[in-house]
Amino acid sequence: MTAPRYGVSRADLENLLEAWGEPRYRADQVWKGLYEQRQPLDEVSTLPKALRKRLVDTVPLALTVRADQTGDAGMTRKWLWEGADGAQVETVLMRYPDRATVCVSSQAGCAMACSFCATGQAGFERHLTTGEIVEQVVRAQHASPQRVSNVVFMGMGEPLANLEGVWPAVERLHDDLGLSARNITVSTVGVVPGMRRLVLERLPVTLAVSIHAPDDDLRSRLVPLNRRYPLDEVLAAAREYMNVKGRRVTFEYVMLEGVNDAEEQADALGALLVGARFGVSAHVNLIPYNTTPGFDARASHGERIRRFARRLERPGVTVTIRRNRGVDIDAACGQLRFREVSARQ
Repeated sequence: MTAPRYGVSRADLENLLEAWGEPRYRADQVWKGLYEQRQPLDEVSTLPKALRKRLVDTVPLALTVRADQTGDAGMTRKWLWEGADGAQVETVLMRYPDRATVCVSSQAGCAMACSFCATGQAGFERHLTTGEIVEQVVRAQHASPQRVSNVVFMGMGEPLANLEGVWPAVERLHDDLGLSARNITVSTVGVVPGMRRLVLERLPVTLAVSIHAPDDDLRSRLVPLNRRYPLDEVLAAAREYMNVKGRRVTFEYVMLEGVNDAEEQADALGALLVGARFGVSAHVNLIPYNTTPGFDARASHGERIRRFARRLERPGVTVTIRRNRGVDIDAACGQLRFREVSARQ
C-alpha cells in the first residue's frame, strides 16, 4: 500500500486487512481509532498489539518533524514538517481553555508571491496531498488536551490552487473527524475559479478572502494575482458564495504601516464592501502584521489599527482585530520554514 496513513481510503484499508486474513470488523476498529477517537495508530487499544505494529509499518506517516516550538505559555505550538521528498510545511496549534484550532498548510511554498509573505517570497515547491493535510490536523490533536474543533486553511500555500488535495481533506475532516463545516475555514487571495467551484460543493465551509487593500492599484502591488482577478471579480465571486451558501464571508486584511492603514483607506474599504452589496454581512478581520526578518514591511501600531477599525465600522461593516498568537515562535505563515532555509544557506 503506497498511500500514507491519513491518505488511505476506507476501502483500501478494508482490502488490506482482508488480504491479511483479518475479520471485517477490524477495519471499523482502525477507522474509529484514527478518526472518531483521534488516537495514534499504535495506541488503538481495541487492536491486537501485533496488528498495530504491522499496520504502523505498512501504512506509515507522511510527515517527519523537522522543528517543534511552543509559545504563549504552552498554548501555541508550531511544527515544521518534512515530507519524504524533503518538502517542508508548517502547522500551528492554537489552544484555548475549552477547544483548539489548527492552522494547516495546503502547499509546500506558494506561487502567489504576495509581497509581505515569507511563504510567497520563498517560492512554490508542490501541492500537498489529502493525506498530508489531514495528518497535520490529527497529529496536532494528539498534542492537544483540548478537542480540535476548528481548522483554518491559512497556513502555507493557496488552498484554492490545490482543490484536488484540499477538498477531499475538508470532506474527511467533516465526515470522519466530525468537524462542523462552519468550523472549517478555507482562505484564498482571490482565486476566482476556485471560489466559484466552492459554490457547487456540498459543504458550506467558511470562506475567507485575503483582501489587504481597498483598490486595485495597491492590491496589485501587494497581491500580484489581483492583476488576473481584480477586486470586482473577487467580490462578485464572494457575494455569490454568500448568497448560495447563506454564509457570511470574512475578509482578511493585514495591517501594514504606511501602506494600507490610513483612515482614508478604511473609508474606501467600507465603501467598497457596502457598494459590493455585502452590507451588514461584511466582516473584516484586521490582522496585525507579524514581522518577518528580511522583509521591508512593518506592522501598524495598535492605536492606528483601532482607528482604522472605528472608521471601517461607520458604514456598518463588522470588524474584528485579531490577536496574534505565537509571535515568540515565528508562528506566522512561512516564518519558521524561512528561518530554517536561511540557516542552511
